[in-house]
Amino acid sequence: MSTIHIGTSGWSYPSGRGSWNGIFYPARATLKGGTGPKKVDELRYYAEHFDTVEVNSSFYRPPTPAMAASWIARTPPDFEFSLKLYQKFTHPEMFRTASGEETVEVSQRDVDEFRAAIEPIASAGRLGALLIQFPPSFKNTPESREYLAGLMRAFRAYPLAVELRHREWSDAIADTLALLNEFGAAWVQIDEPKFPFSIRQDFLPNVTGFSYMRFHGRNAEQWWRHRASEDRYDYYYSPEELKPFAATADAARRLVKKLYGYMNNHFAAKSVANAAMLKHQLGMPVEGEYPVGFVERYPELRGIVRTAPSDVIRD
Repeated sequence: MSTIHIGTSGWSYPSGRGSWNGIFYPARATLKGGTGPKKVDELRYYAEHFDTVEVNSSFYRPPTPAMAASWIARTPPDFEFSLKLYQKFTHPEMFRTASGEETVEVSQRDVDEFRAAIEPIASAGRLGALLIQFPPSFKNTPESREYLAGLMRAFRAYPLAVELRHREWSDAIADTLALLNEFGAAWVQIDEPKFPFSIRQDFLPNVTGFSYMRFHGRNAEQWWRHRASEDRYDYYYSPEELKPFAATADAARRLVKKLYGYMNNHFAAKSVANAAMLKHQLGMPVEGEYPVGFVERYPELRGIVRTAPSDVIRD
């Protein structure tokens, strides 16, 4: 039986209509023992509830080694980080817009800099996986396969999870599996709104090292057209919707050494609620104390989580 790690994609959402502040995180809290008020260390607080997190910020800017070392220091020894690869490697158009650069060329220097950024996590044995996520526009072409192979070769020192989203990859499933298996890379199994071009998957692992599942929500109406990017992830899985994934994860855990599941439906901390629900359905302990108001917002958690006043936390 494998070790299962369930968490969320990201832990800090301080602004916007879907902020976690005041829902999962109190803005300020009185520490047990009478001292306070004090600003909450969100990562420490999060780590009281989950033993893994998927770092999304590394997609927009690689962390500094000092920042990565700080994450290690602020979490328990068994807490694992999976990190999303920097957008320059996978989303050249997005990087071009963000950076203002006219051309985008990935160099060995880019590889070395990202490796240096995550080295404190990797050397501490706290790296779950390196997530290589491509956009739906990344289709199955000879050029794409060559580029993907080169990217996996460059980062093969780490456990690799590859998220492919265009249906051409699943239509050529044998070739796709052969490419990923060559590098021991886990094919990321994703739940998201399905369109004609969307990838089709069976949620079973392709390698024995580990399995990697991501849950983006099913907000098809706002997936492509939305006022703010966070609106895409405004979706709450019902307990009934999660049950098939719990059953699949329970089957997959018998085939791999580790299984990671990350909820990315982060709007208003819905991912936190769904991650706790999924842990419960898998028979895992649901740790930490949740604000009373959080359970009032997501009443399906009653009887599953322990509650505490929203303005009191542990130091």
